[in-house]
Amino acid sequence: MSDSLMRIEKLLDTDEIVDLASALIAIESHRDAPGREIACAQKVAQVFSGWGMDAELVPVLDGRPNVYCVLKGSGGGSSLMLNGHLDTVPAYEMDFPPFEPRERDGYLYGRGTVDMKGPIACMMVALRLIRDAGISLKGDLIFTGVINEEDRSEGTEFLVRNGPRADRCVVGEPTSLAIMAGHRGLEWLEFEFSGIAAHGGTPEKGINAISMAARFIRRVEERLLPELARRIHPVIGPAVMNFGVIKGGTQPSSVADRCIVQVDRRWIPSERLERVLGEYEDIIAELASGDPGFRCTMKRMESNMATMDHYPMEIALDDPLVCNLRDALLELGMQPSTGAFGGWTDASLISNFAGIPTLVFGPGELSVAHSRAERVAIGELRTATLAYVLLALKICNLDPSLLPRKP
Repeated sequence: MSDSLMRIEKLLDTDEIVDLASALIAIESHRDAPGREIACAQKVAQVFSGWGMDAELVPVLDGRPNVYCVLKGSGGGSSLMLNGHLDTVPAYEMDFPPFEPRERDGYLYGRGTVDMKGPIACMMVALRLIRDAGISLKGDLIFTGVINEEDRSEGTEFLVRNGPRADRCVVGEPTSLAIMAGHRGLEWLEFEFSGIAAHGGTPEKGINAISMAARFIRRVEERLLPELARRIHPVIGPAVMNFGVIKGGTQPSSVADRCIVQVDRRWIPSERLERVLGEYEDIIAELASGDPGFRCTMKRMESNMATMDHYPMEIALDDPLVCNLRDALLELGMQPSTGAFGGWTDASLISNFAGIPTLVFGPGELSVAHSRAERVAIGELRTATLAYVLLALKICNLDPSLLPRKP
């Protein structure tokens, strides 16, 4: 065990991480809560201030702020950003009071334990541990807590446009402490089919929009889905899509003159957004050419993004960020694993639009995020905190001129 790790472990109190995560979980910061993330951001800033560390609240949207804290380096080193979102999904129906965090059988339960107030607590404590251990970093270590990731990611879009900047970034979504070196891009598309209403007793007098939608769905399943299954990224896996919503008609005795189909399309780096959209447009054009009554319009759903496209994200497996996180986990006695994250994350915006090589890494299982029994293993909170510390000690002391840049 290195001298630095020994010093850090002596200072680390796991209860402190749990208590901080619990305090954040107890603050509702979902779309139905008054002020959304405001109180949570203020709490984060208050905690940093209580530790004697300066935090900045930066209004982004309707007074809702991002919160930043920088552990300044002495100079000459690379900078590392630890990024997490302050918002959660609503409670929905949970198996326990969602905003009254509780410990049971080695887990912390509550809405946001993994997605992602637990990881935020780990990042915050990591900054304080390095400061308290008296370990000098050459480069800056930057915490960024952002708003509205669960909706349109305005917080990270603001960060991308206005800074702070860093040489490398880790987004702390729940990965079960695996290193996630990429994820698919995300596109939500809506298809509206327009027919002609008629009485159900004389269906030949109308044009059924539901039937149009059914033909479209069959054509996509027959032609596009097999093609997507053949497009495979070595880390991220295949391109995929899902029919998520279908709505049409008014009553059984009427020919439906309108039908809506909404699709979730996950795409990989070898694809291009123009072609992702174009493949659906080609199917629509083909169906229309064989049926003069076929009417369909496609649009990108506004709820999917603010202004920045949700591209795929990937980082080279030999990038120093990946390699040094592997080394950090080995130092902690773990066997590091590398893969792709199952969902879309703000890492895409940071990587593609800010040009900062980024990976996803954090405590907790993605499968329990948004669930009735959201929870995180307390042992993983401790390990994640130590991993963030060790990674910072490695990255922030690297010469930035030696780091590869994004093309």
